[in-house]
Amino acid sequence: MLNPKRLLRSLLQRRLSLIQKLTTLTGTVVVLFMTLFAWINIDNLQILLVNNTTRELDNLASTIIRMTHYQMLADNRTMVYQMIDEVASHPGIERIRMINRDGIIVHSTDPEEIGQVLDKKGVHHNPSAKVLLLQPPPLDHSRFFTMPDGTQVIGVTKAVPNESSCSTAACHFHRNSDKVLGMVDIIVSLNVLKSDLASYRNGIILLTLLLIILLGASLTFFTLRLVNRPVNELLRHTERLAQGQLDCELTPTSNDELGELMCAFQLMTNNLRQARTDLEEWGRTLEEKVQERSDELQRMQMQLVHTEKLASLGELVAGIAHEINNPLSGILIFSSLIAKDIRLDPALKVDIETITGEAQRCAGIVKGLLEFARDYKPEMIACDINQVLIDSLRLVECQTVFQNVTITRQLDSNLPEIMADQNHLKQVFINIFINAGQAMQELQQGDLLIVTTPSDDPAGGVVIKISDSGGGVPEEQLGKLFDPFFTTKGTGGTGLGLSVSYGIVQAHGGTIAAESAPGKGTTFVIRLPKYEQEADNQP
Repeated sequence: MLNPKRLLRSLLQRRLSLIQKLTTLTGTVVVLFMTLFAWINIDNLQILLVNNTTRELDNLASTIIRMTHYQMLADNRTMVYQMIDEVASHPGIERIRMINRDGIIVHSTDPEEIGQVLDKKGVHHNPSAKVLLLQPPPLDHSRFFTMPDGTQVIGVTKAVPNESSCSTAACHFHRNSDKVLGMVDIIVSLNVLKSDLASYRNGIILLTLLLIILLGASLTFFTLRLVNRPVNELLRHTERLAQGQLDCELTPTSNDELGELMCAFQLMTNNLRQARTDLEEWGRTLEEKVQERSDELQRMQMQLVHTEKLASLGELVAGIAHEINNPLSGILIFSSLIAKDIRLDPALKVDIETITGEAQRCAGIVKGLLEFARDYKPEMIACDINQVLIDSLRLVECQTVFQNVTITRQLDSNLPEIMADQNHLKQVFINIFINAGQAMQELQQGDLLIVTTPSDDPAGGVVIKISDSGGGVPEEQLGKLFDPFFTTKGTGGTGLGLSVSYGIVQAHGGTIAAESAPGKGTTFVIRLPKYEQEADNQP
């Protein structure tokens, strides 16, 4: 047996669905507004019917006054009273009475009223009371009251004005000073008006109920279709997502806000599905990613080792350069003295100048080694990288290693200026050009050297690419190209050119890297920062 308290508690705790809430709220609002509309409409109709009835009675009173005007001038009261009785025989008219200016009913369709006196409120009095109308009544006067038999009526009183023809008529005499000769009072029952109003009120009520039912049904239908169905779809989709069914699809049912919400839910589902796929893929490729990270760390370690080698090389070079400078200074001094000695055979003067020149060249090399060993800061000026490349190529293109080499220049004219020491950059480019020429000479065939300055650096700097068609460098040797004393030329190279170039580029705030494969040539990529004028102009 069901427990009534438990059943009541379950009914109270049962939640209302969205469609029930919307239907209840909308229905309540519609009922309130339709009821208010019906009440205002009926009230306005009642006022309109009363005004129309009053206007019709006023017109009827005016018609009676005009109809009886000439009869009254002839003092033919019998004809006047007959005409009034004929008018009063129409349905709905309770009575018509004529009242003189003293308030005495001189004629009425109810014979019992004749001779009685009325006050201003239309109340009956005994004729002996002598209640007079001290002021003339208004031209339009209506009132509502209840007859002794309980009938509700409306009365309209119309004043009979004293016209000039009345005061000069031969049949009777009225003073010129009199404004009103009397009144015509028409009393009509309100039963017909109340019957029409009740009929209209019943129609309005039925129409209002019908509209409420139709509106409620329409709102319920469209709410079910446009709101409840998309919300239920979203709810079912959310439940599937909560169960981990990320492969489910949600198709928008409309192009309104709910449709956009469904699209957003579908986008979220796709993102969750992609995230789960990425996690699964990450789990499968975790070992590969760990290996890639290990290789990257190894490359970074090799870079650190390379930096340490350069530091050790700098210390070694500094010591060697100081030792070499002393004998070079002696050679330069004595060669200069010999060249100026008048005892020198003119045939030997050329040889002495050669010795001096070569000694100066050695001094320049030693100076370069010292600058490499020290933390040398180049003399930076704003320059055009394309012009530096052209000057560097002009120095090497006439050498024998470039006799069978076609040099192609692809220089972008829209590159920004850079801050650089031009002589040091020329040394870098000349080292790379000579290495490329020697690498291509080993193949003993016509080859190609391409110098490119593309304007595709994301950082906004300058990129220089120098590519040759030589034999290339094996992958295992690429990481050692910039190590001191490492060379791929066997006994023909010192292994210092690229190391010095590496230091120069780093001193300019740039980077240098090599890309190569056996049989596909080698490409050196140099990146240098652009000249920031704003930074230079700051105080």
